[in-house]
Amino acid sequence: MSSSPQQASAEQTTTRDAGGGGNTMALLVIASCQLMVVLDITIVNIALPHIQSSLGFSTTSLAWVVNAYTLTFGGLLLLGGRAGDILGRRRVFVFGVLLFVLASLLGGLSQNSGELLAARALQGVGGAIASPTSLALISTTFREGPERNRAFGVFAGVSAGGGAIGLLMGGILVEWLNWRWVLFVNVPIGLLIVLATPRWIRESERHAGHFDITGALTSTVGMVLLVYGFIRAAQEGWRDWLTLASFAAAVLVLALFVLVERRSRQPITPLHMFRDRNRAGTYGIMLCLAAAIFGMFFFLTLFVQDVLGFSPLEAGFAFLPVSAVIAVGAGLASRFLPTYGPKPFMVVGAVLAAAGLSWLTLTDVDSTYLGSVLGPMLVFSLGMGMEFVSLTLMALSDVPVQDTGAASGLLNAMQQVGGSLGLSILVTMFGTASRNEAKDQIPAFLAQATPAERIRFQRTGQLPGTWGDHVLTAGASAAFVMAAIFTVVAALIALVVIQVRPSDLERLKGGAGAAGPM
Repeated sequence: MSSSPQQASAEQTTTRDAGGGGNTMALLVIASCQLMVVLDITIVNIALPHIQSSLGFSTTSLAWVVNAYTLTFGGLLLLGGRAGDILGRRRVFVFGVLLFVLASLLGGLSQNSGELLAARALQGVGGAIASPTSLALISTTFREGPERNRAFGVFAGVSAGGGAIGLLMGGILVEWLNWRWVLFVNVPIGLLIVLATPRWIRESERHAGHFDITGALTSTVGMVLLVYGFIRAAQEGWRDWLTLASFAAAVLVLALFVLVERRSRQPITPLHMFRDRNRAGTYGIMLCLAAAIFGMFFFLTLFVQDVLGFSPLEAGFAFLPVSAVIAVGAGLASRFLPTYGPKPFMVVGAVLAAAGLSWLTLTDVDSTYLGSVLGPMLVFSLGMGMEFVSLTLMALSDVPVQDTGAASGLLNAMQQVGGSLGLSILVTMFGTASRNEAKDQIPAFLAQATPAERIRFQRTGQLPGTWGDHVLTAGASAAFVMAAIFTVVAALIALVVIQVRPSDLERLKGGAGAAGPM
């Protein structure tokens, strides 16, 4: 049900007149929600070693603690964006945050791996409802031009820097309390957002439409099967029948998804968005870069705690410079985008990310934080800061107001699906390389192990001490190689596909082609 023209006009007028402190507070509420949703991807990362020992995950199955969240998040983001368009973005935003809060509470109370994974999946559903709606609210609250550029800069900085902030918060919570608090912490934050939303954010105009439930289910199930196939391959090898069956089923379900979307009058994935080469290129770049950044955080978190011996708090502080450098990159991009356009920042950002990941491939058991980890992280982070602002602006440039929810949802979906799929591929690389390294380390371990150590190894399958460090490091190094390849592909897409038109620069400057919020 859509509002009347008079209502829509009134909403637009009050939004424009809010300005100043009203828009600042609205941006604070929106950015806080995005920070909570993005932060939850990595705040759990810092607790992974403790979750592993508490609930009995293997190193490869541990990826499901991340993927259970990101898969439902990515798979349902488009449905969440469409829900905001049809039902009103503010009410959908509040519902998504409340669902996220409930799932976080259940996750913190979980007593086994199954309960935790179910709660993480439900968190993803809540995030999928809240996140695209929050991005669409920026498009409809801030006037196109410098004002909206700054708002997108803040949003993109939070999206990119939230990962590092999550690692620091996770370290503090695990060190001072326990791993369950990385989930409990979302409860008070989410409730504050819900209380503040009616005061500072106005309801948007509703647009007629329907929900593409079949599209949402087939896309999510297809991606789950694909990711499961890669993680199963990391554990059991590529000849395992269940691995092959998962890939075959994923292809069939995803093909059905495309067929459903082509025939739907209002598809969850508006395929016409891909007809614009810039937008299609932006989605491809986001897919590749998300795979790289998810992998970097996952494996570096394990490396600094298990190999370098950092405590959770020390590991959190070790990643703190990432946020600062991402903010620098986002600030540079926001400032110079109207002059140079997004393409140079897309290319340079991806090249910097590739350089940082290539540097990380050199890590070994003798590496140190200052000598081998900090430098690559900073180079990578500078590139990511440039990328996220540029990608966000390009993806939502010149999109009709009725499609802003779908467009923002599609961009976020590419980030989450790319992260899940990329992490599963990197876990497969990790599993293959670590198994090969283990063949060399197991005889050396057995030659020196005490009877108690032999029994423990037979029970857990995990090599202790330096033997295990060699295995983990070899696997992580192989994963960083593949992550670097992802970023090189992103750089090539930016270089070849993206084209910035004079009208695009005019909109970024707030010129004649710019429009106010709707």
